[in-house]
Amino acid sequence: MASIMTQNRDGDNAPPLSVSEISGALKRAVEGQFGHVRVRGELSGFKRAASGHLYFGLKDEKAVLDGVMWKGNAARLGFAAEDGLEVVATGKLTTYAGRSKYQIVADSLELAGEGALMALFEKTKARLTEEGLFAAERKRAIPRMPRRIGVVTSPTGAVIRDILHRLNDRFPSHVIVWPVRVQGEGAKEEVAAAVKGFSGMEAADPNRPDLVIVARGGGSIEDLWAFNEEIVVRAVAECSIPVISAVGHETDTTLCDYAADLRAPTPSAAAEMAVPVRAELNDRIGQNGLRLDRAVRRMITHWEERLEGQRRLMPKLTELTAPQQQRADELGERLGRALERRVDAARIAFAAPAKALRPALLEGLVRRGQERLDGLTRLAGSLHPEAPLKRGFARVTDGAGKTVMNVAAAKAAGHVALRFADGEVGAAVGGGEVRSTPTKPKPRKKKAGPASDTQQDLFGE
Repeated sequence: MASIMTQNRDGDNAPPLSVSEISGALKRAVEGQFGHVRVRGELSGFKRAASGHLYFGLKDEKAVLDGVMWKGNAARLGFAAEDGLEVVATGKLTTYAGRSKYQIVADSLELAGEGALMALFEKTKARLTEEGLFAAERKRAIPRMPRRIGVVTSPTGAVIRDILHRLNDRFPSHVIVWPVRVQGEGAKEEVAAAVKGFSGMEAADPNRPDLVIVARGGGSIEDLWAFNEEIVVRAVAECSIPVISAVGHETDTTLCDYAADLRAPTPSAAAEMAVPVRAELNDRIGQNGLRLDRAVRRMITHWEERLEGQRRLMPKLTELTAPQQQRADELGERLGRALERRVDAARIAFAAPAKALRPALLEGLVRRGQERLDGLTRLAGSLHPEAPLKRGFARVTDGAGKTVMNVAAAKAAGHVALRFADGEVGAAVGGGEVRSTPTKPKPRKKKAGPASDTQQDLFGE
C-alpha cells in the first residue's frame, strides 16, 4: 500500500500543484513573457461568431497559433478578413486553461504588405465579378451636357480644385460637393454614404445631380484602399445616377473603377469626360447652322426650278378661263332676253283684269260696304243692355250690383236699386204680394215700304 500512496520524501520540497494552479502559473508566465507581440502568418479557419468575436488561426510552414479578437476591436477591422490572407496580428499571448492551449488575443490585424493587399484585391474582384457587379450591361451612358454635377471627394485637397478649374475652362457647370475623407478610418463609410445620398435624392429635387464623380488623388495601395472596400463598390454599382470613377493616377486601379459607369485616369480627365468644350460646341453649332442654311437654300432653288418647269408646261390662265368667260357672256345675253319676254307676258296677262277695274264698280262696292256697316251698327245699338231703359223699363239690382231676375232673389236681397234711363233710386222689398193687371201690348206701326212678308236684309243685299 505504501508504494501506491503519496508520501513526503526527505529532501523533497516540491508539493503537488492543482491543475488550476499550474494553469494559472503558466498563464502568468506566458503573459508576463509575451505581453505584447506581433505575429505574422496566414489566416486559417477564420470565422465570426454571433457575438461579434473573431476566431482564427495563424499558420506558417511549421506551426499554427490560435487567435481571437474580441468584438470591440473586430468592429474596427479595416478590411474583410478571410482565409488565405497573410496578416500581422498585434496583441498578447495567453493561455486557455479549458483546453490546455495557448493563443494570441489580437488587438489589431493588418495585411502583411502589398502582396497581401493585392491578394485580397484579386479575391474580392473575382467574387464581385462572379456576382455580376462589374458586367458591361450594367453600365449607363454619361449625359452629354449635365446641368448639375455631384462630386464626392475631400473638400481641402487639390482634386476638387483641379475638377472645378477644368470644368470652368471647358463648360462652366453647377457643381455640388459632398465632402468626405478619402483615406483612413471612416473613409469607406463616408464615401459610401455620399454616393447613396446623391442616389437617394428625389427626381424633382432641384439639387439632384445628373452625374456623380467619385474622385481622389494618387497614392499607395494602402492610401486608395477605401475605394476597394465592398461597401463603397456596391454603393457605386447601385447608384441611380451615372458615376465616373477618378481614383488615383492613370496607373492606379481600384474596384470602384470597375463598378462605375466610366473610369477616368485622373480627376482632371473626369471633368473633361463630364462636359464638352463650350467653344468647340459653339463652333459646331455655327457650322451646323451654316450647313443647314446651305441645305435649305439648295432645296429652295431645287423646288423653284421644278416649279418653273411645271409652270412652263401649264397653259396660260386666260386660255383656261376663256371658255368659261364666253359661256358667261352668252348666259348674260340670254338672261336679258328672257326677262324681257317675262315682262311682256305679265303685261298681257294683267291687261284684261285691269280693264275690269272701272271707277263705277268700285263706288258700288264701297256703297254696299257702307250700308252693311250701318246695319250692323243699328243692330248693336238695339242689343245694348241700356236700350230698354229708354223705353220706360227699369233694371233691378241687389247690393252687390247683380241683376235681380225673380221675386225670390228680390226678397232675399231685401233692398234693391231701381235703375232708370235718367238715374237710380233705392227701394225696400215688402212681404205682401202685389197683383198687377197685364197690359195688352200696342201693335207696332209698320213703316211704309213694299208689301212683303219677308224681313229686309240689314246688310242691303
